[in-house]
Amino acid sequence: MKITYTPTGTCSRLIEIEVDDAGIVTDLHVTGGCHGNLQGIAALCRGRRADEVARTLRGIRCGNKPTSCPDQIALAIEQNIN
Repeated sequence: MKITYTPTGTCSRLIEIEVDDAGIVTDLHVTGGCHGNLQGIAALCRGRRADEVARTLRGIRCGNKPTSCPDQIALAIEQNIN
């Protein structure tokens, strides 16, 4: 399954997530945002269950913003997996 999600309230502009039939994140790419940090987050998410990734990243905030790129990744997963 490929998830394509347009985040809101962050610097990132597009989130693309590949999840296999077993619910494992096989690829994650974020366009825009803090490139180095998002590459690290993507590397940590690959190989993990999508529902676990969503639980781990949900609620993370960026500065005074009510959301963040990791929180938006969680939302993308939650809206498309279940």
